Amino acid sequence: MTDPTAPWPTELRVSEDRKTLSIAFDSGERHDLSAEYLRVCSPSAEVKGHAPSQKKTVPGKKNVGIMKVEPVGNYAVRIHFDDMHNSGIFSWTYFLDLGRNRDQHWGGYLEEMAEKGLSR
Repeated sequence: MTDPTAPWPTELRVSEDRKTLSIAFDSGERHDLSAEYLRVCSPSAEVKGHAPSQKKTVPGKKNVGIMKVEPVGNYAVRIHFDDMHNSGIFSWTYFLDLGRNRDQHWGGYLEEMAEKGLSR
């Protein structure tokens, strides 16, 4: 269920090089999110798991691209990445969280990668 007071998307655009997804909201917010960031933060069970203890750190996605974006109802989209991952459903509120808290999410990801000896 979506929050009727939350910002609503007005534009969703994949860059020509397929490496960035831009999303604009009726609040005036605009977030340019890299394909790599979206892929490693995918809300899919493959990445998030079914419990916090099952969360996975996904390495080697520095060059991933976006093949297509398809609507899921009126509340989200499914992103098809060129590594064939497509099971995450990105809600509008999740996009807002990713945009507003990018430094926290990305920093945490980079820390996990370093702790595990993995590379982008």
